[in-house]
Amino acid sequence: MLKEQINEAVAGAIKEFLPEHAQNLMIEKPKNPEHGDFAANVSPLARYAKMPPPKIAENIVKYINIDNVETSIISGFINFRAKTPKLNSCIEKIITEGENFGRNNLGNSEKVLLEYVSANPTGPLHIGHGRWAATGSALANLLEFSGYDVYQEFYVNDAGNQMNNLFESFLIRIYEVNGYGLTIPEGENSKKKYYPGEYLIDLARKFSRELPDKFKQILYYFNVPEYHKEIGAYIIAGSDYVSRRKQPELMALWDELLEYAYTEILKQQKELLNRLGVNFDGWFSEKQLYERDEVNKSIEKLKESGKIYEKDGALWFKSGDYGDDQDRVIVKQDGTYTYLTADIAYHYDKIARGFERLINIWGADHHGYVARVKASIEALGKDSSSLEVLLGQMVNLIVSGEQVRMGKRTKMITLRELLDEVGVDGTRYWMIMRDINTTLDFDVDLAKSCSDENPVYYAQYAHARACSILRTAISERFDRETGEVLPPLMESLDFEVNFDSLWQEDSSPTRNLILRLESFEDAVLTAARCRAPYMIARYIQDLAKDFHHFYTFTRVLNVEENVMKARIRLVQATKQVLKNAFDILGVSAPERM
Repeated sequence: MLKEQINEAVAGAIKEFLPEHAQNLMIEKPKNPEHGDFAANVSPLARYAKMPPPKIAENIVKYINIDNVETSIISGFINFRAKTPKLNSCIEKIITEGENFGRNNLGNSEKVLLEYVSANPTGPLHIGHGRWAATGSALANLLEFSGYDVYQEFYVNDAGNQMNNLFESFLIRIYEVNGYGLTIPEGENSKKKYYPGEYLIDLARKFSRELPDKFKQILYYFNVPEYHKEIGAYIIAGSDYVSRRKQPELMALWDELLEYAYTEILKQQKELLNRLGVNFDGWFSEKQLYERDEVNKSIEKLKESGKIYEKDGALWFKSGDYGDDQDRVIVKQDGTYTYLTADIAYHYDKIARGFERLINIWGADHHGYVARVKASIEALGKDSSSLEVLLGQMVNLIVSGEQVRMGKRTKMITLRELLDEVGVDGTRYWMIMRDINTTLDFDVDLAKSCSDENPVYYAQYAHARACSILRTAISERFDRETGEVLPPLMESLDFEVNFDSLWQEDSSPTRNLILRLESFEDAVLTAARCRAPYMIARYIQDLAKDFHHFYTFTRVLNVEENVMKARIRLVQATKQVLKNAFDILGVSAPERM
């Protein structure tokens, strides 16, 4: 962690030199690599020190002492350059620590509940869900790699009006596939109420095959003569009809139909997420909150804290007292709850379960909810800073140079179709490799290609190339002229190494590669602090580039034995770091391509 060491040393030196005006400096790569490996610009300290930057740098350097790191001053910059023993020890450390290289204890075993995806169980997962799923899964790996105790949870939105809409949409499709000529009504209002996706047609066919007797019950209870005309137009078979005819049999059938559709869709979502390599520790049902009366309990707690008032027949939460731009309704005039009400109960439940930090990945359209939920946590007597929300932007799917429309209310390109087309590794890597807070253009054709322009192929090929070098080193050889079988260059990869052999000739590709390997620890630490797994993908691209460059300009095999051994060990270290980084992203590290 050379960068971190330099940062701490500089901070300590400034504190010694300017104890009353201590200020951290940015540690960066110099524009000219000949100046050093890292540099700190001391100019921001000039107004405190009342002296020119070069003089400030001279005074700071007096207090800096990092083993095997040289310092030099150029104008107002302090430059740092690692000596060869420092670089050599980095390779040794990687080989010794293996799969644990890069781990840190940033989290100090803090209990984290990471909630992500949390899609309504009303249809297939779309491409945006795939992005949040891949990023959330990688973030869980990253946090665990950094010492956090992570619990991954999917919040199932199985209560509310969307479930009524699912029931009615599914019922229409059951009539349709059984030859009754009913289809989802056209019109803008219909689009808001029904789910016209073709996935419900498949589900209705499956239901009709598996439970033919249930369809007879549907005809009996729903297709009654006095409502026949209405059914033919909009199939009044949902809440309106049940409210008029509350027969126990009808209610039971309603529950069975909804349970069938909900269970099947949720099962498909789980299977697809597992295929993507996303494995949740828990699936939390919104219905549980109502069944355990947690929603009413949280309302009562807010009342006790004096943060609830009545206005216009509704109950309002004083979220404005905690930074929200206005107060929010939590119980409407008709006695029903708003979406926020269940969210308040759910987040209070998370804290009650003993989680110290709550991290949510939500769609960008939920940005307005952040302040409201934080306000409720504060009003319930808990620390709102325990909640972190990452807002995920959508994905533009590009096929043959054109953007493809997505969404579960129309014929669509689903996440399943994308996985079929691109594969798990390609899908995960592309979904993760950009900051989740920026829109992602997912180029399907490029993601499938075997070219250096495809970041997944380029990165994975670096690992496969390292494996190929190591295999060749211990494999039998053949004389091209005589066909004679020759012994392998190395009997095994278990040998003593003199790393000083790396520096006997022009070694800038070697030095750049080792410095990149060494920076993995800093990359992991920064990515974990920023909750940003895309930084690991960016690191992998940089490491792959440095390794490919090293391979192009540095012969590893068939050179003097001590040099060959040292370079083989460097290749092993590269392979290990690539594997560790890929593991964080949940992407495979192939040995052959």
